Amino acid sequence: MAGGRRPVGLALGWGCCLLLCCAAASKLEISMPSVVEVELGGTARIECNFYIPENASYTYIDWFYVDRSNKQVRLFHVTAGGVMQDDTDYKQRLSLGEDKALSLSAVTLQDARTFMCQVGAGSYGVGESSTELSVYKVPTTPEIEPVSGGISVHNSETPEIAKCVSKNSFPAPNITWHRNGEQLHNQENDVAILSTVTRESSGLYTVSSTLYAPVTREDRHSRYHCTVHYWLQGHRRALDSQRVKINVFYPAEHLTLQVVPSSTLVKEGDNVTLVCEADGNPPPVFSFFKKNLDDWQDVTPLADPDNGVLKLHDVNKTSSGTYRCQTLDLDDLSQIEEEVDLVVNYIEGVHVKMEPSSTLREGDSVMLSCDANSPVGLKYQWRDEKGKKLVEGNQLFLKNLTFETSSNFSCRVMAPSVPGLEQSKKVSVAVEGKPRIVAISSPLYVRQDEVINLTCKAIAFPPPTVQWSINGTAHEFVDKQHIASNLTVRVSHELLQAGAMCRVSNKLGVSEKHIQLLVDQKSTAESQGVIIVAIIVAILVVAVLGAVIYFLHKKGKIPCGRAGKQDITKPEARKDKIVVEVKSDKLPEEAGLLQGANGEKRAAADQSEKYIDLRN
Repeated sequence: MAGGRRPVGLALGWGCCLLLCCAAASKLEISMPSVVEVELGGTARIECNFYIPENASYTYIDWFYVDRSNKQVRLFHVTAGGVMQDDTDYKQRLSLGEDKALSLSAVTLQDARTFMCQVGAGSYGVGESSTELSVYKVPTTPEIEPVSGGISVHNSETPEIAKCVSKNSFPAPNITWHRNGEQLHNQENDVAILSTVTRESSGLYTVSSTLYAPVTREDRHSRYHCTVHYWLQGHRRALDSQRVKINVFYPAEHLTLQVVPSSTLVKEGDNVTLVCEADGNPPPVFSFFKKNLDDWQDVTPLADPDNGVLKLHDVNKTSSGTYRCQTLDLDDLSQIEEEVDLVVNYIEGVHVKMEPSSTLREGDSVMLSCDANSPVGLKYQWRDEKGKKLVEGNQLFLKNLTFETSSNFSCRVMAPSVPGLEQSKKVSVAVEGKPRIVAISSPLYVRQDEVINLTCKAIAFPPPTVQWSINGTAHEFVDKQHIASNLTVRVSHELLQAGAMCRVSNKLGVSEKHIQLLVDQKSTAESQGVIIVAIIVAILVVAVLGAVIYFLHKKGKIPCGRAGKQDITKPEARKDKIVVEVKSDKLPEEAGLLQGANGEKRAAADQSEKYIDLRN
């Protein structure tokens, strides 16, 4: 450097030394870091700091690297006149800073070597120092893979737990294993850790490790992970894998057998499931048995032995009893069993007693009593056939019986402690008696020759028969104790005179009623009125026609006598003449209304034919 001055960068680097340590130094001294770490692909900067007594200037600065044969290869030669770079493999990646520090870009694994700085200071001699360039690559996060399948606690050999792999690191890291956060050590408590280091073609390392360790029942909840360790800038760093669980096989220690739903609520007709559960892994093989007296019946064919479920459909009281679940561990062939009692609540033997039990007649009374059997308390209700509640309790008293009382009654038996458990029993109360006609179509207004329906309704038990005193088409309708008969007949003179008789009978008696037929006077009067109106209209028409003829005769338009009669069918008649022949169909008394021109009445014989000549 001209004027004997040190570079600014070097002076700053040595500031502390000049103030504290080097004030009394009398020779050339050079200081370089022993190690410079740089990540693969990064840029390394190596500094060369020196001190020349009396503030003298350097003569030259040379940078070297040490090759594989331990030979120094120069990279740069720096003098006061300038910087000369030697032609080496590093030429494209090297640079020199203003403070004469060496920078190497795009560092590769092959750049991990020794770099030297040599300083010449004339009379103060030559000094040199070196730095070891360390290239590193942070490993990838380790990947852990637990062993597939399961691991039995009864394994005679230490089983494999998991494998751990970390790739693309430099230099090679190491792997440790942990269970529930606690490190496992090789050769302790039968733990074995096997590790392998592989250098890839890229020069990076892949490290894999396999953990072998015994397992216990408690390890079903354990979590394992591996950690890869590496050094960076003088500090130990670590990367953890994810935590995994393993499938531990262990025999069952406890067994439970329960009824779903609760056995206290099971009733006839329910579907019941017996669930057997064991705390072993994998679940053992289940077998089911039902106790019959002193023997056990195998009901496993009705169950799902793999899942420990026995389903009973539409249970009844014979389904009650003690059930046993038994397990077999296929690993050590150990057995455990558990029992449960199934109680099926039921109602049976529902029956109704009628007092008296003899035939009931109208006016009698009867007591209905209901009873049933069940292992639980029962409640009774009586309802009618429409479902209406009549009374609480197991007895129903009916008095003053009539045909209308005859009906179906239902005794409803319920178990309040078992929701949904109930049964019903129906009983029919039949009241016997001779027929009683309750409705008849009398009196009935009719017309001669009219087709009519005669109706007769009765109530009786036993069922009666209906007879009519006249012939016709009969239709019967029966509803319990009620019977209705409709008879279709044509009204005759004899029927009007005698009427009809409805006769209803059964083995207990006969009832009869007469149907009176009356002529419908209103209809007859209406018919006569129509006839009178028709006669009056006819008379008026004839009168008007007579007046017209008389008027024409007075005007001389109509010649009298037969001389004026012409046949309009004759061919010689003129087409412009219209001759109208009027023939009278009137009775002699009606014809007398026609008068001649002199006002005298003409004989009916003379009025049988008239001709009107319409010429104008």
